[in-house]
Amino acid sequence: MASRPGMCRPMVRSRMSKSPNFIVAALLACGLSTPALAQQKADAKSAPRYHIGRAPTADEIRGWDIDVRPDGQGLPEGKGTVAQGEKLFMDNCSTCHGEFGEGNGRWPVLAGGKGSLTSDNPVKTVGSYWPYASTVFDYVRHAMPYGNAESFSVNEYYALVAYVLYLNDVVTDQNFELTNKNLATIKMPNEQGFVMDDRATSEKSFWQKDPCMKDCIAPVKITGRAAVIDVTPEDGKDGKPRGVE
Repeated sequence: MASRPGMCRPMVRSRMSKSPNFIVAALLACGLSTPALAQQKADAKSAPRYHIGRAPTADEIRGWDIDVRPDGQGLPEGKGTVAQGEKLFMDNCSTCHGEFGEGNGRWPVLAGGKGSLTSDNPVKTVGSYWPYASTVFDYVRHAMPYGNAESFSVNEYYALVAYVLYLNDVVTDQNFELTNKNLATIKMPNEQGFVMDDRATSEKSFWQKDPCMKDCIAPVKITGRAAVIDVTPEDGKDGKPRGVE
């Protein structure tokens, strides 16, 4: 999937991944030169064939090629309102996620957590953490309802996502209709909390055409041992055992 939580740093898909420069850099990072690619193709042709299976049809490919990008590319045509999504949520999602997205038991919390990400107890919800509305749609469509994924119609998924956005005050009108035309225009509160994948520049100095395979790290020299320097003494100064009081 292209836009789930965690795809970029920390979990957002990089737009750079489609750029020609990034692709070239990635190939160089893997040490794949043109001769190497040519050799791979030659090896593939000479590999034994077992005549099992067949090429997928266009309809079969469309069945699994349902990822959605942050800019809305890949969204299926459809629509659904907050009010329609509320009923779907109550009937299919509230058992785990609570009627208001507060979560039941150890099931994930979907709403709330605003302003908590910099605290000692961050609450990562759709409203407080997720970067794009398309990420919500993509994940919900791929994975929900739990145990019965992809069982809703496209319109029902739009309605369900509209209600989840409503629970997080991202949209505030119960009559709001989410569609493939307006979903990508919705701005999530924490979009700026994510950065694009910059490994092509920030980690380029680590890339090597001929990676080290032997004696790559200098020998480690032990300068002290915990038992000797008393880093974690078993007993306190008063002779009593250390541990949870």
